[in-house]
Amino acid sequence: MARATARHILVESEEKCLALKAEIEGGRDFAEVAREHSSCPSGRQGGDLGAFGPGQMVPEFDKVVFSGELNTVLGPVKTQFGYHLLEVTSRS
Repeated sequence: MARATARHILVESEEKCLALKAEIEGGRDFAEVAREHSSCPSGRQGGDLGAFGPGQMVPEFDKVVFSGELNTVLGPVKTQFGYHLLEVTSRS
């Protein structure tokens, strides 16, 4: 079965998501931005979600995690929780 490890940042608006993505692409550390801005409890761990398989996350999240480019900031991805920036750190 496929497995992935990823980290994410969850915020309430697409505009905030895009602004944070620009900061990370400009050189800010993803984990630091997650600790400062993510509304998900995982933010305290730099957004780290650990390892998971398909179907363990919401469909919009799964689609990006299991098809997106590795080690690249992906998003904004809209789910019922808000807007996410994702970074897939491994996939097998």
